[in-house]
Amino acid sequence: MERTAVLLAAGIGRKFWPYNEIRNKCAFPIFNTPIVRRLAEQLIEIGFTKLAVVVGFEEGSIRAALRSLDQSKIAYIRQTSNTPGTTPALITAIDSCGLDTANPFLVVFGDTILSTSDLKSMWEQFVPSGAAAAALCAPLGDERQQDWITASAGKVRKNGGAALNDIAGHGRGGSHRLTGVYAITSAAIPYLRSQTSCMTHVPVGGMPPREPDIADSIATMIDDGLDVLMAETSGIFVDMDKPWHILEASEKVIREQAAILTETGSIIDATAQIHDGAEINGPIAAGPGAKIGKRVVLEGPSWIGANANVTNGAIVGKGVMIGKRTRVSDYCLVSGGSVIGNECVVGHGGEFEGVMLDRSYIYHYSEIWGVLGLAVDIGAATVCGTLRFDDGDTVHKISGRRERSTGNSNATYFGDYTRTGVNVITQPGVKIGSYCCVGPGIVVYQDIPSHKLILLKQETVERDWGPERYGW
Repeated sequence: MERTAVLLAAGIGRKFWPYNEIRNKCAFPIFNTPIVRRLAEQLIEIGFTKLAVVVGFEEGSIRAALRSLDQSKIAYIRQTSNTPGTTPALITAIDSCGLDTANPFLVVFGDTILSTSDLKSMWEQFVPSGAAAAALCAPLGDERQQDWITASAGKVRKNGGAALNDIAGHGRGGSHRLTGVYAITSAAIPYLRSQTSCMTHVPVGGMPPREPDIADSIATMIDDGLDVLMAETSGIFVDMDKPWHILEASEKVIREQAAILTETGSIIDATAQIHDGAEINGPIAAGPGAKIGKRVVLEGPSWIGANANVTNGAIVGKGVMIGKRTRVSDYCLVSGGSVIGNECVVGHGGEFEGVMLDRSYIYHYSEIWGVLGLAVDIGAATVCGTLRFDDGDTVHKISGRRERSTGNSNATYFGDYTRTGVNVITQPGVKIGSYCCVGPGIVVYQDIPSHKLILLKQETVERDWGPERYGW
């Protein structure tokens, strides 16, 4: 029996700024793998034989992320509806692939980070359950109910598991968040086709946008008495909604991969070179041609990509991924839990913590905490402020709304193809757009829109001076 999964990867992702301008956010790399690529590999691993990928905004970035997979398993479907929202995107896939008469299928939002085991467990619970649909849910934890579409577990089902109950968009109750993973049968499709233009399951004064969401169709099915299974995550889950979720997802995936590497032990390619003068503590994975030089301190678990060079006194903390052909050298410091992309440079005396995308560059006593987009050029002695004088967390403004993150709110977020001059200082929590130049000596106090050049206007005093001033 053919197993089909629909990956929704068409949205604009405005709240993900500044990382949504040159790519679809589903193509953003976590642990140096695009999110949608990670999901596709997970679905293939657990037995899905056909992937219907709905594309739209920055379609090319999604195709690029998936191009080295077996294309016979993938069908790209361009979203034809002018109405934003997940329901119109799914209807496009249903009509294009004939899924309304097919076997049950899985729907996965393409901007989610999940454990393979949770995807597999949900599908295995659903298939024999007899339910009309199923939704994978994650415990809310420290997240606020009003920030997400929430639900709670209902009564115990006759065929096992719990029924889904009480779906509400940005409401005031609920114990779980919907993860954007659904199992769909033909019984659910009329509800998807007849959904109104906005979500109706909201609290009084909820003001939903005109974007039909699959969750509302599922909620209407529950209202009509249909059986909807609730599956619960036990592994990692991150909805990649805002910039700080990059760091959250990276931290969780690193922990997941570190546990695997610790269990298997070091994996070192025969062509990798490790100097006897390097101090390595813990397991490492070193790719073909990787080089670890003398005076290096490497706290495993760590991953060193093909032809990467970690040399001359570099200090690398626990749980660090270093990409292919990247150089980390000359007494720099890479803090634990960081991910460095391909063809990057972290050089002389630089300090870095966070996520750095391909071809970015840090040198000469810079201290950076946050996210660097593609090919970001950090000028010498650029420093990120990380601690506010009130010891509090920065409140961000996203799409006009004040947002408080559950972590990493004081990091600095540099957009793609941006550069700084020497001695730039960023205050905690600022975001700098793509294609920006921030001139030397500037203190960045607030977000900088994309495509901006910021220069310091200096006032000077000029006077005559010479030997006569010294009594000659």
